[in-house]
Amino acid sequence: MEEIKMNTIYDNEKFFNKYSQMTRSQKGLAGAGEWHTLQKLLPDFTDKTVLDLGCGYGWHCLYAAEHGAKAVTGVDLSEKMLAVAKEKTAGYPVNYLQADIATLTFPVATFDVVLSSLAIHYVADFKRLILNIKQYLKTDGILVFSVEHPAFTAEGSQDFYYDEKGNILHYPLDNYFNEGIREANFLGEKVTKYHRTLTTYLNTLLKNDFTLLNVVEPTPATELLALPEMKEELRRPMMLIIKAKNNL
Repeated sequence: MEEIKMNTIYDNEKFFNKYSQMTRSQKGLAGAGEWHTLQKLLPDFTDKTVLDLGCGYGWHCLYAAEHGAKAVTGVDLSEKMLAVAKEKTAGYPVNYLQADIATLTFPVATFDVVLSSLAIHYVADFKRLILNIKQYLKTDGILVFSVEHPAFTAEGSQDFYYDEKGNILHYPLDNYFNEGIREANFLGEKVTKYHRTLTTYLNTLLKNDFTLLNVVEPTPATELLALPEMKEELRRPMMLIIKAKNNL
């Protein structure tokens, strides 16, 4: 496999083409296994200022704008992803920044809502990110994010174990408490992600004056379970969704 650094992976033509064929890329939010759960956790967007960290194709930016947000900012490192996002949200109050979500800052108390979908596990320093978010999220502002579940990221390969006939045996769980870099196989490429425990995710928020509102391990919607790749998601937790309120 060709190794591609995370800061350019979605701008790699080969990888981007593979990603564009995924169900969630083709069908948008309806094709995302966790969407039926995430949607229920989203706050009222009416007249809110919203930030989407790692906005990708802009699906969540579009949803926020369609549901009354007065201003939406989408941030992503990928030029190719942002080009698609801009097309999808043309005519809506959505602006985009090409930047690293790990280090990006905004003026204090800029946003009512901060969203992030499956991007934070690419960030090395979770505490620094949360401290940044705390600064630009208003008091009583809402943070909602999804990450790959710690049970999914722990071992590193992010693949099942198979028998000699190619049948799934089980999913490996190993090195759970050894936080840090993992080299995962994603769409045939080696991708750098960061594993951290459930304790780290939750306690980092609690120690920095966030109130936990929801912690959910989503499973795919019933209508998606006919897809082979979705049915396998019932064998182990793949995603974690956290909703929290900024107290200060």
